[in-house]
Parts: sequence; C-alpha cells; structure tokens
Amino acid sequence: MTSATAPAVPTGRSTAAVGVRATARITAAARGGGTVLPVLDGDGPFELRRLRSRGAEARVCVVGAMSAPLGGDRLRIEATAQQGAALHITSAAATLALRGPTTEHAAYDVHLSVADHAELRWLPKPLISAAGSNLRQTWTIDLAPSARLVLREELALGRTGEPPGRVTTRLTVRRGGHVLLDQEADYGPGAAGWDSPAVLAHHRATGQILIVDPDFETEPPAVQDLTDTPQDGLAVRTPLAGPATLVTAIAPDGLRLRHLLGAAHPHAGRAWTAVRDR
Repeated sequence: MTSATAPAVPTGRSTAAVGVRATARITAAARGGGTVLPVLDGDGPFELRRLRSRGAEARVCVVGAMSAPLGGDRLRIEATAQQGAALHITSAAATLALRGPTTEHAAYDVHLSVADHAELRWLPKPLISAAGSNLRQTWTIDLAPSARLVLREELALGRTGEPPGRVTTRLTVRRGGHVLLDQEADYGPGAAGWDSPAVLAHHRATGQILIVDPDFETEPPAVQDLTDTPQDGLAVRTPLAGPATLVTAIAPDGLRLRHLLGAAHPHAGRAWTAVRDR
C-alpha cells in the first residue's frame, strides 16, 4: 500500500510545483436509439473505461491509475449528457484521500451537465478521508428542465481504527438556470461542531442521494423516516422545492450507511431503480 506520506509520482500527467493537475472529460450523445461516448478522455489518476451498455444507457467506470487525491492535487471530472442521452458513471473502488508531501489541501471538482430529456447517474464508490488528509470537494451541476439526475455521495471519516482527515464539500445544483440545491458541509479536525450531537455525534459515515425527476412535479415524494434503529444510524428522505428529493443519512460505518441509503422507497421516481445495488 502506498504510504500516506509518499509524494505523487508523475505518470502521464501534468504537474505543478507540488501536486497533480488533471481533468477527465466524458460526453454522452444519443444515437440510433442508444447512447454513445464521443468523448472519453482520462487524465492523471483518472482512467476511464467503457462498461457494457444497459438498454439505451452508456456506462463508464472511473479507475484510479495512481494514489489520489493527495495534498496539493487539483483534480476535476467533467461529464455531459447531451439531449436524449443516458449516462451512468461509477468507480472501480473507493476514493482514498491521503496526506501528501505538502500541507496544502487537495481539490476534487465534479462538473455535471444534463440536457433536455437526458439522464445522468453519478454513483461512485465511497470517499474515505484518511488521517492527516485535507480535501475540498465540489459538485457543480447544471440541469435542463426535463433532465433527470441521480447523485450518490458517501463519505467515511477515517479508515478502521484511525482518526479522520478534514473534508469540506459543496454541492450546487441548478435546474433551468435556477438554484435547486446549494449546501456545504465540513467534517474532521478544525471543523466547527462536526462531531457534536447536532451534526454527526459518534457516527463516522455520512451520505446522501439526490434524485431530480420531472415526474415529481405531479407526484412529489413525501417525507419518510428511513431509520431502522438509532444505533445503526439515522436517515430521512425529504422533498425539495422543485421536482427533487434528497435522502440524507449518518451511520457508524460505511456498511451501515449503504444499507440506510438503499432503504429508501424503490418507487420514489423512475430514476430511483438506478440506485439500488449499484
């Protein structure tokens, strides 16, 4: 296993004085009743692999080609689903944020764009914030009025038996040019109140699933408590001010977090079936 203090080794990527600068790009286009990938451009730690299509949906797996993100890295993924396209993006393994050769934070930015009558499903494996790491992660998402989106985020604070690193996340979603959701969270050493009873308390895993579906305009989902027992974590599904619903959960560990996120009602929208068991 790569040491948490090992410097990043240049391997087919651009570097600055410290850290990796890399941008991966994915474009999906509707063609012949299915979806093709005219742009599939990996970079740095991002190796992009085509998976077997499912129906009209093109599927892409992000494979880590090196240890990342490390302190000082600046990483970015851009994915676009053009009009009528269906795109599913997953990852081969969990993303491990590690301390790098510098105290500078790492940045991991995801930009998603979904055109009219297109669907995008962003369902990667969890992010693990290792001790000593410092990561700032953002999602910037632009949706056309008839676009559909499923986005899953899972965060484990620390590996087994170790303290967490620092993670700051920002999620901004715009639909038809108007803000649908804008939220920020801050966890780990130096973050105010993150382990207080008002935030995570003793839990060390947190996540959410955002579903945007035009069908919700006529059948909005109701608020639903998804908690089995409090010691196994807490989860709730809430509608947003728009055709969208947000499932939020906290749990003692990643396994119980995944169970909670998967417990949401399977009929919460047409796009919901993409979440389960992925």
